[in-house]
Amino acid sequence: MAERESSLTPGDVVLVGRAASVQFTGRSGFPFRIIAVDSRPTYDGWIWLDGYQLDRRGHAVARRRIFVREAGLTRGGVPESAKDPA
Repeated sequence: MAERESSLTPGDVVLVGRAASVQFTGRSGFPFRIIAVDSRPTYDGWIWLDGYQLDRRGHAVARRRIFVREAGLTRGGVPESAKDPA
């Protein structure tokens, strides 16, 4: 186990999918708004995140705590439909 600084911060939105962990196997993953990054040491490259799973409009639908491979997350996971005011 290694202690390292994450580049993720509360407020970031990431796309969580299979690349982040095999437990997330949906076709395109889901957007996740981070509210906390656990700083305790874990396996190298893996982190615990607290936050909200977002729907396709960018609204929170579930609060979750997830264990993911940071390199497998894609930043800016807010769906395009959430950015449009229509």
